[in-house]
Amino acid sequence: MKKLIFILCALVMTGCATTNVSKKDFSAFETAAPRSILIVPTVNHSLDVDAPNYVLSTLPVPLAEKGYYVFPVNTTKVVLEQEGLYEGDLVQRQKPEVLAKLFGADAILYVTINRWDAQYAVIVTTVTVDFDYRMVSKEGVEIFKENKKLQYSPQNNASGSPLAQLISAAINAAVARAKPNYMPLTRMANNDVFVTGKNPIPDGPYKAISNK
Repeated sequence: MKKLIFILCALVMTGCATTNVSKKDFSAFETAAPRSILIVPTVNHSLDVDAPNYVLSTLPVPLAEKGYYVFPVNTTKVVLEQEGLYEGDLVQRQKPEVLAKLFGADAILYVTINRWDAQYAVIVTTVTVDFDYRMVSKEGVEIFKENKKLQYSPQNNASGSPLAQLISAAINAAVARAKPNYMPLTRMANNDVFVTGKNPIPDGPYKAISNK
């Protein structure tokens, strides 16, 4: 009996240990206390040339919801192009102090697209997005860093014979392969990192105003 109780206690303790979430250190973020965030063009390591614009369009909303002023991404892109900075790689090699001063921003958000693809395996297509997020203050100090990877495979809801289910799964996979929908996963990744995840960024100065 004592042995059984010991095992049960050990299991309970193990279960509790797995639920603990290590908190991210936001001391640098809080010291910087940014009010405005500049989102610069993304670095694209995927094969999809359209991915950077799609990802860029999804970033302002969660940051604004957290209470920060976000510089319009399209205007930012135009201004940077006028400075000769057309590619995300080139932009991200610039000194953050220079970029921040150009716009009067308190912080700069850099995003790298590691994966933005759909892998086809006859009856299953797995859509994957993988992003690196990095934010620095106007002084060039890193105040936030995170990686987020999400995957989705369309489910087969067909009923009936195994053959019908197989055909349905193959059709769903082919459709997902022909036109994969990355946007829901991208928005979910951004929200998880900045708003709803285990370690979202602290609320900004305009959060209380937006909730009134």
